[in-house]
Amino acid sequence: VQLQASGGGLVQAGGSLRLSCDVTGFDFDDYAIGWFRQAPGKEREIVSCFSRNDAITFYADSVKGRFTISGDYDKNTVDLQMNSLKPEDTAVYYCAAGNRFTVIAAQYDYWGQGTQVTVSS
Repeated sequence: VQLQASGGGLVQAGGSLRLSCDVTGFDFDDYAIGWFRQAPGKEREIVSCFSRNDAITFYADSVKGRFTISGDYDKNTVDLQMNSLKPEDTAVYYCAAGNRFTVIAAQYDYWGQGTQVTVSS
């Protein structure tokens, strides 16, 4: 199983970015996919996660209504559309895969490298 995140960058507050996680080596029916973020000096936190098999999607309260997670099963990607970005969204964003639906980072088995998102005020 391999994951590769991309799409980060520098954007002004109120702007949008779309992150993409390229996934290889597994079936979406067998794994949950999560997006996490980690700001300097802070713990890694859940942003959003979903399980195609369980038809469940979760969003952290801090991003609800602004971020959307979606899977393209033909392309084997999981995207995170981020709108109305705020400076507090600045962090390194990671995608991860695990064999159960959970918001706990330690329970994910596979991680991609991070992609930096910086939101200027």
